[in-house]
Amino acid sequence: MTREQQNWMIEDISKELVMLLMEEHHMDMREALRTLYTSDTYARLTETHNGLYSQSTAYIYEYLETELATGKMV
Repeated sequence: MTREQQNWMIEDISKELVMLLMEEHHMDMREALRTLYTSDTYARLTETHNGLYSQSTAYIYEYLETELATGKMV
């Protein structure tokens, strides 16, 4: 997989995660973007060597939900 394809997947997942934050946590777009981009989940999502970007959005969202609830990623 090329770096461009990886970036596209990360961007697509990020868009979906922001939408979920807006829907489920009633955040506006700015708050949802800030929440995602400052999270450990996003930092790990963008580390392409771990392959997290190849998982489903629902799977990654579970990590983000845990991080929001506990303050840390498990």
